[in-house]
Amino acid sequence: MIKELEHDNLNEIVSENETVVVQYMAGWCGNCRLMKPKFKKLASENENATFLLVDAEKYPESRKLAKVDNLPTFATFKNGSLVNQVQTNKFEPLKDLVNEVTSN
Repeated sequence: MIKELEHDNLNEIVSENETVVVQYMAGWCGNCRLMKPKFKKLASENENATFLLVDAEKYPESRKLAKVDNLPTFATFKNGSLVNQVQTNKFEPLKDLVNEVTSN
């Protein structure tokens, strides 16, 4: 299941959950909209991780956690720390990123 961030509190969520996968996006971003169903598919297959959609324009403090400078950016966090990130509009790099933190 995917949650959408409603406050600029990603840091709090990352510290409270062991594994967090984030899609940084914006309403105007076409590639973000294209990747959202793929992100949802991975979320449904990995119930042991928290999946979040973060509006990178609305929540600047949350954006800073992964130093996001391009959209869509996908970031993984484990035990409160950034593990990795990828800026992509392709499924395979996203899947590899998610597998890196969920297969352990």
